Amino acid sequence: MASRSSSLIPEAKGPIILLAGNSHPKLCSLVASKLDLRLGDVSIYHKTNRETIVEIKDSIRGKDVYIIETGTKDVNNDIMELLILAYAAKTSCARNIVGVIPYLPYSRQCKMRKRGSIVCKLLATMISRAGFTHIITMDLHQKEIQGFFQVPVDNLRASNFMVSYIQESIPDYRNAVIVARNANSVKRATSYSERLRLSIAVIHGEERIPENEEDDGRNSPPINEEEEGAAAVTTAGTVLGILPAHKRKEKPPLSVVGDVGGRIAIIVDDMIDDVESFVKVAEILKARGAYKVFVMATHGILSSDAPSMIEESCIDEVVVTNTVPHEGKKMQCHKIKTVDISSLLAEAIRRIHHGESMSYLFRNIGMDD
Repeated sequence: MASRSSSLIPEAKGPIILLAGNSHPKLCSLVASKLDLRLGDVSIYHKTNRETIVEIKDSIRGKDVYIIETGTKDVNNDIMELLILAYAAKTSCARNIVGVIPYLPYSRQCKMRKRGSIVCKLLATMISRAGFTHIITMDLHQKEIQGFFQVPVDNLRASNFMVSYIQESIPDYRNAVIVARNANSVKRATSYSERLRLSIAVIHGEERIPENEEDDGRNSPPINEEEEGAAAVTTAGTVLGILPAHKRKEKPPLSVVGDVGGRIAIIVDDMIDDVESFVKVAEILKARGAYKVFVMATHGILSSDAPSMIEESCIDEVVVTNTVPHEGKKMQCHKIKTVDISSLLAEAIRRIHHGESMSYLFRNIGMDD
């Protein structure tokens, strides 16, 4: 076994400290072992009032600190741990503070919704202000999220690991077709199909849901005839009368565009959380003649009763990376398989610490992946 002096991070390049949050200890240990380093001595616990306490017991003055924390079902505690760790390192005079966040929480809340907010922008601002000088993450829900941060962001891709898994673990993958679950996944599916030289199929349409009447804001604020008078009613009616009618979007029922008969269908996406939509797509693919259905996603969040739903569904296998801990869920469902991406995170840390180019980690990956 290599000694500590033969570490992949030579002391000549400056000292480095790896700090692990409580969100994913196993991944932190794997990254540290790949770099032949020990994890820094840090204590993170909660007081009786649920406040988070962080104590860094190693000296980090003038050192490069890498904080490894990911999003789990205890997402809000994970975020506070991340922010407090960074701020503690900043106030302890660390030279550089790099956040290694394999799965960025709240990344799906990156677009404005009615009377809502872009929560991912808020989180990015908090992370930037906490003291981080660099962020390493993986397969952001939208690549534009990088622009929310005020520090450099390296958005790594897990697709090379997934492509290798397909080639090594699916013997007859040449008889497969890559499936995009919706229009937003077409570019990702195309990237997979081009590297594997396979055809592509797209799920088009949407599931019919009962229509319910809701307030569209037409009467907001409500017109008070006593205060505003009849003139106000007339004016409001005239303005509404010249606006174009709001046409409801109507998509056809779910269907498959492409040939999947007698083939393996491989659904690719960035994350799998609520599996109900994946199960319905798998049922449609099986009805159209696919004899096996695989689901491949970077982040296996698998909330609520997802494992039992997968176990009872017609999905043959769900392949996710270990950006999010899911060992307990694998015990409930034998169809869930894990791809280890710790080597990619370790190599990214090594290259950033040495000031080397990161382009090697993005080889054969298109802009749309």
